[in-house]
Amino acid sequence: MNTPELSRFSISMSSDLVRQLDEMVTAKGYGNRSQAVADMVRAQLVEHRGQMGDHEIAGTVTLVYDHHKRNIQALLTDIQHEHQGQILSTLHVHLDHNNCMEVLAVRGPASAVKQVADRLIAAKGVKHGKLTVTTTGQEFGS
Repeated sequence: MNTPELSRFSISMSSDLVRQLDEMVTAKGYGNRSQAVADMVRAQLVEHRGQMGDHEIAGTVTLVYDHHKRNIQALLTDIQHEHQGQILSTLHVHLDHNNCMEVLAVRGPASAVKQVADRLIAAKGVKHGKLTVTTTGQEFGS
């Protein structure tokens, strides 16, 4: 197994910010500050790349809707069938008598994933929707 080459650099920040970082390192169980900072940098890179139109992303689209609303399930299913290339899987959960939650695993070019997410979230009858973007993992190596 190849170990990635490490680079060292220094960061200057206020003592208060360092104290807060150390508290977070301890609370989250990181081995050291470097691990925590590397994790934060990766998170920002994922967010940045998720806004680029041709960069491949993965993520989830979470929808909450009242399944009694006329045609909502058929509309959501139609949109999903139109975007089979971006939708990998769907989980349907009954939250209560009226409300359902669907979580869709998605992957593809950022612009295509955002387009299907926007269509699903804007569907009449959806009470709340959110696209959460993550990485396919490829750009971070092993």
